[in-house]
Amino acid sequence: MAAESFLPSRHGFAYTNAWPDQAAIVLRTPFGEIGVGNARGGLCGGMVFAALDHWLAGRAPGLDRPAAGEPLYRYIVDRLIDSWHVPAGVAQYYQWMSLPDGDNVISLFGRRVIAERGLGWRTVRVQWPQIKKDLDRSLPVPIGVVTVASRDPRDLGLNHQVLVYGSRSDGSRLTLQVYDPNRGRRDDVMIRVDTSAPTKPVVFDHNLGLGGRAIRGFFRVAYVPQDPG
Repeated sequence: MAAESFLPSRHGFAYTNAWPDQAAIVLRTPFGEIGVGNARGGLCGGMVFAALDHWLAGRAPGLDRPAAGEPLYRYIVDRLIDSWHVPAGVAQYYQWMSLPDGDNVISLFGRRVIAERGLGWRTVRVQWPQIKKDLDRSLPVPIGVVTVASRDPRDLGLNHQVLVYGSRSDGSRLTLQVYDPNRGRRDDVMIRVDTSAPTKPVVFDHNLGLGGRAIRGFFRVAYVPQDPG
């Protein structure tokens, strides 16, 4: 593990997640072929994984944006594919896109029964404790950020990935410090959430580069370090 704490201004890429259309790649998923890596989808997961790889290796990620075909570009694209964790990771994004924001409660024999947990509960009660364990060990955590409610697999590219490197709590108010490749080397990027009522739709405040889209929930992404070479 690197000697100093991760900070976007020191350990993030010096350029943002903006790549030419011709850089698109195609992932084969249970829902068919999905194009990522274009202007719409970006290479956010690859940049997150690659930045974390460099930090763990104690190496600077470099200042110049690589051109298509250069070793660093190919590395970021390879790590993008890793970040999708096909097929399980893609299936998780799709499942979360299809879930309600709050718990789905039904009446059964006169009793209120939870038929389906919503994204609020899954984020606050299941995912956040897992993320916190890594943060307590000073290990940044890649997370998948779900931004759309849809059953259309073509909307998978509207979701996002960022790297959580710190957190602070004020009662039930939780603030996550994140490296967002869409924002570059900014240290002020964050996600805020009130954890007090996770069974209801949870409001996530943020300043991520999502083009105005809201956050519906987030989950810990499976990550295995690689040597950036």
